[in-house]
Amino acid sequence: MIEFDKIPVEVTDAIEILQKAGFEAYIVGGCVRDLLRGATPTDWDLATNAKPEEIQAIFPDNFFENKFGTVTVRQKSKKLTEENNNVLEIEITPYRIESKYTDKRHPDKVSWAESINQDLGRRDLTINAIAIGYSKPNNIVVIDPYGGQKDLKDKIIRAVGNPNERFMEDALRLMRAVRFSVTLGKNWVIEPATQQAIKNNAQWLKVISAERIRDELLKIMMSPSAHEGIEKLRSLGLLDYIMPELAQCWGIGQNKHHIYDVYHHSLKALEYADKKNFGIDVKLAVLLHDIGKPVVKRGEGPDSTFYNHEIVGANIAQKMLKRLKFPKKEIEHIVLLVRYHLFYYNVGEVGESAVRRLVRNVGIQNIEELLQVRQADRIGSGCPKAEPYKLRHLRYLMEKTALDPISAKMLKINGSDIMKILGIPPGPKVGKILDVLLGYVLDDPQQNRREFLTEQTLALGNLDEKELTKMANAAKNRKEQIETKRDEMTKAKYWVT
Repeated sequence: MIEFDKIPVEVTDAIEILQKAGFEAYIVGGCVRDLLRGATPTDWDLATNAKPEEIQAIFPDNFFENKFGTVTVRQKSKKLTEENNNVLEIEITPYRIESKYTDKRHPDKVSWAESINQDLGRRDLTINAIAIGYSKPNNIVVIDPYGGQKDLKDKIIRAVGNPNERFMEDALRLMRAVRFSVTLGKNWVIEPATQQAIKNNAQWLKVISAERIRDELLKIMMSPSAHEGIEKLRSLGLLDYIMPELAQCWGIGQNKHHIYDVYHHSLKALEYADKKNFGIDVKLAVLLHDIGKPVVKRGEGPDSTFYNHEIVGANIAQKMLKRLKFPKKEIEHIVLLVRYHLFYYNVGEVGESAVRRLVRNVGIQNIEELLQVRQADRIGSGCPKAEPYKLRHLRYLMEKTALDPISAKMLKINGSDIMKILGIPPGPKVGKILDVLLGYVLDDPQQNRREFLTEQTLALGNLDEKELTKMANAAKNRKEQIETKRDEMTKAKYWVT
């Protein structure tokens, strides 16, 4: 059942304008699929028997810069925000039929069709080959020549007509079928004939541009069921042409620290990342974090080794992502997470200097994501806890080392200033005065002003050594109490002792 109020008035107005000019017009594409699913579409497409020049004549506010006849018209709207200039952009395309696809990417020739049924026949999947007709007042008719509504209800991905022909027309449809099977929700399946056609035509992904493959891959990875999408790509033979390095991890046995082979370990780790809704870069790093293992593996069985797999894996991931035309900054970010995912930390064995070095290498802004990769890695290895005590302790130590130390360096005055103010040489007296001044500022941070500190320096300079030493020791005790309290609060935050 279609909820009419989900169709913007700008869309129905555009249909009426075309109809008044003597043309047919139907709502088509993903927006129809979303309407029938009860979702709210974000993009709107119309198909019509008007030609591009006729569409442009009817809608003066338009732009047209493609060879498929699509004219984007801008309809004024009172509902949209000023950021969108109060317009709704609607893509209007003439009915069309397409000749053979010699390059498996683009039709050799595009011709205008006579009817909406002919236009729907060129589309990829039955769930995308449905049209909605509209007429006043609020009359809706659904055109569904390929049973797309039933497939939507039954959650079936099925190619329109002969699946081999559909995939031979545009090989990217191979990935689109997988993508829809994981992005439309749970329990979607690809029907057997369509599955077999995907396997038969998997090799044609070789002729698809890296950019188009990357975009489909990202849509799969952004899904909450990305792990299912990756496994479908592998089982249907597509992963060999997208991420062959990952496909080669299948069946690579691991040592006593793992219960899965390298591929299934990575998939289980990605499943956890899906569940936790980690960011796209983290999910990619999780998927690729052990991609170097097949190269460096030595030996078999529980004592096999994978020395330096994180370094080799980072290099492989970099080349792969570069091949897929990922942006440079994203590549650097993902590769960084792969490179350092194997950081070593054990309570009592790794000191603060090593933690500072890790933070310096990774960058404080990337630490949380690195820990997310580590959590997914643990779950993928069969560990019951994503964040055991030692990872919580590492979080504590990272925060502790990141805090500014409590020292006289915080003061708006230094030892040289004190010597100039009092006219004294270097010596223990200067340090004691700094300790007392720091105590004043710890009690009242607003007193960290040069004027106040200068006045107090003059006063402290007149005290005898015994009294000054007593005040300095009291200030040191106060500093230690504050440091202890701060450390206790940080430990409590991460449930460590």
